Amino acid sequence: MIKNIIAISGGFDPVHVGHVKMIEEASKSGGVLVILNSDEWLMRKKGYVFMPWKERAYIMGNIKGVVAVTNVDDSDDTVCQALRRHRPDAFANGGDRKNNNVPEVALCEELGIEMIWNIGGDKIQSSSDLVNKRRQNESNI
Repeated sequence: MIKNIIAISGGFDPVHVGHVKMIEEASKSGGVLVILNSDEWLMRKKGYVFMPWKERAYIMGNIKGVVAVTNVDDSDDTVCQALRRHRPDAFANGGDRKNNNVPEVALCEELGIEMIWNIGGDKIQSSSDLVNKRRQNESNI
């Protein structure tokens, strides 16, 4: 039986080694709940969707340590709705997130959800960089 649920969130588009390291570290504290941002959120944030939600959800759900993948109403550009719905024990954030750039901090304080910072260590790869490299390679052909 899993004692703690550790939520992580993101677009994970595409999934890369940094995401897996984040999940590996989070899973040391409990089962990992992936709050997976919508395709619409990706369009607002990056202007494109590289992999549709269902594909990202399937991949994330099959990474060791992940106990569930959930959608979220992220129309406010946060995952507060999913945190409120699932009430995990902790909300873990990767190395590129800080207390001053995570809008969910206030809700976590209100609900008693522990904040975990720098999960998986420093940012080692970027989904946007991977997509941009792919686009550059295609344009060089």
